[in-house]
Amino acid sequence: MSRLTSVSIFFFIYGFLFAGCSNDGYTTVNPDEVPEGMVFIPGGTTTIGSNDGSPNERPVFETEVQSVLMDKNLVTVAEFRQFVEETGYVTEAEEFGNGVVFNFERGEWFLMDDVTWEYPNGPDGDQAEENHPVRQVSFNDAAAYLEWAGKRLPTEIEWEHAARGGKNNPSPYAWGESLIEQGTYQANTWTGTFPVENVAEDGYLQTSPVGEFNVTELGLTDMGGNVWEWTNSWYRPYSYRDQPYNPSPQSEKVLRGGSFMCHVSYCHGYRVSARSNTPPDNAMFHVGFRGVMDLN
Repeated sequence: MSRLTSVSIFFFIYGFLFAGCSNDGYTTVNPDEVPEGMVFIPGGTTTIGSNDGSPNERPVFETEVQSVLMDKNLVTVAEFRQFVEETGYVTEAEEFGNGVVFNFERGEWFLMDDVTWEYPNGPDGDQAEENHPVRQVSFNDAAAYLEWAGKRLPTEIEWEHAARGGKNNPSPYAWGESLIEQGTYQANTWTGTFPVENVAEDGYLQTSPVGEFNVTELGLTDMGGNVWEWTNSWYRPYSYRDQPYNPSPQSEKVLRGGSFMCHVSYCHGYRVSARSNTPPDNAMFHVGFRGVMDLN
């Protein structure tokens, strides 16, 4: 059962029927026809990777990306709750009985029992706030939600293209050149000394409400910080990107965007080109997702 309202479905169908092609051959959509909560990402030639980043961001390459619609915000706890209530879905963290959490006092990661999307820090922690991004959800949980919603996970190329504004924007961040602009934090990240102390200068020790920080030129929020985002791409070096790939049980999915756990000293994951990876059945307290919708 889809969570799309009849109005959203109408606008999507109307927008699809009246979608056209730009002069360069990529699909375009009348802005008035974009479903509520989504953003049109124009297709085009985009540059992926960075020569100044981690080794897994090289070699830099150009590729073509088709136009899509992308969720403006990360999927929230409230939205995931509706999915669970309407379908009876049980997440993999609930099936396995555990999930990955960070112990702030000891400064280390560990596997905690009885964590869920409602209690991402464990049964003794605070309940997840409804307008914050849902977490402790695996790749498979995210894919199940988005199938129900009539969407899918973006590829990592689509994600980076969107973070770059749908164009060859060389800025290191989706919002510009610096984490702090005019004295204001542009993303929810680790502030302080990792992993000893997070002073939460940006206002949040863990997640923040979706859309609390910078909105990109295209209208996307949290395209850096807050939570890492699942993509549909299998993780492998860019140098092998054009070769056939058969995933194995050890294969991992790509994460994009960084999180409230990222600090420039060790991951700097909130840059547009930054990549991370984890097994698809992992559920973690700093990973969430957003969806995309195809136009053709």
